Amino acid sequence: MKRLVYFFLCLFFVLITIPGPVLSAEKPIVIGAPLATAFLYGWDAERGIKLAVEEINAKGGVNVAGAKRPFKVEVIDTRDLEPGVPVSEALLAVEKLILEKKADFIIGGPVRSEAALAAMDLLSKHKKVSIVTTGTLTPLYNKRVADNYNKYKYCFRNSNSSLNMMNEFITFLEDMKKSYGFNKAYIMVQDVEHARKGGEFMKKGLTDKGWQVIDMKIYPTGNTDYSLGLTDAKNKGAQILFIWMDMPESAVLLKQWSDMKIKAIPVGFVCAAEQPGFWKATGGKGEYLIVNLCNGGNAPAKITPWTMKFVEAYKKRWGLEPEGYGTSSSYMAVYQLKDAIERAGSIDPEKVIKALETQDLMGVYGRMRFDKSHQIIPSYDPKEGAVTCIFQWQAGKRVQVFPPKVAEGKAMLPPWMK
Repeated sequence: MKRLVYFFLCLFFVLITIPGPVLSAEKPIVIGAPLATAFLYGWDAERGIKLAVEEINAKGGVNVAGAKRPFKVEVIDTRDLEPGVPVSEALLAVEKLILEKKADFIIGGPVRSEAALAAMDLLSKHKKVSIVTTGTLTPLYNKRVADNYNKYKYCFRNSNSSLNMMNEFITFLEDMKKSYGFNKAYIMVQDVEHARKGGEFMKKGLTDKGWQVIDMKIYPTGNTDYSLGLTDAKNKGAQILFIWMDMPESAVLLKQWSDMKIKAIPVGFVCAAEQPGFWKATGGKGEYLIVNLCNGGNAPAKITPWTMKFVEAYKKRWGLEPEGYGTSSSYMAVYQLKDAIERAGSIDPEKVIKALETQDLMGVYGRMRFDKSHQIIPSYDPKEGAVTCIFQWQAGKRVQVFPPKVAEGKAMLPPWMK
């Protein structure tokens, strides 16, 4: 018995003397993350935020005027992407993060544009600096900052806006026109506001560039048969099938397109096609689809030295590649906040705002700088600004095909279009 007691005493002594991770005794800096966690644009943002926080904390945390402070994440489900859930519920979630969870900063959402716009007044009231990273594609977000800076100066967005995305699509399709002589498009969108507006913008933008837009079909959320529209596109000689849908049923559209051998290449904003498992889920019938992921790094690519480091870290932590829109931007927002706090030497919102406004940081998807409206500055060159990721499904992989400076390959046509 004495030997046993002696053994355990020695073991205890050894264990308590083994160096472990050094945990800061300083008060954590709390990041509140209001996200629609049941949806892709919520859970991938949460994973991106948590990965960045874990990396930063593992290196000692944030240097605030000489004191190392860790980040702490508080996630709350806004449910703002669920049908029928009122905007007020997302606002309650944001207020809970601020008042109950004592969030110092807000990163992520709300995800739905209407909810994010409504939350701007709440952020102003409580003087909480926020970086929107997922959803909220409306250009009205940064326009509000520009129009009423003193009230909305707390609001930043490090992700793309629908206006920039449409211009990127048009530039890409103009390249397709030069390469293949395409000039006829058929538009298919979901019956939700952002998709309808996106379709109308594309219709006008392409028409202004000399394209013939044959028709624009609008489908209710949950629609599972697109054969009539596809047949119409086929009979009228469409060469581009422009799609704007965030419902999972859009996978059915791609299956029907493949089965019918429609001689129009599908291009667009297709939520269901963003994730690494989409190709397998469609049995390979999503092959050749071209998708805009809004920000680089949401699929593997060598945009900056940081991009593939992020991709590999995400794979190691979560078991799969970055999943889609909102992943790389949510990850980068934490590093942007860290940089701003350290340069400000404080978590005081006024000082952090100034630091974010003067930030010039090379990140996962290019040079991170905000314009006067607190919108991340986009570019087709990662040395100049934040680049998008337009990729194509090729042989089961997401291959970045635009912009040219960071492309991993060229857009391919299905064999029945050659």
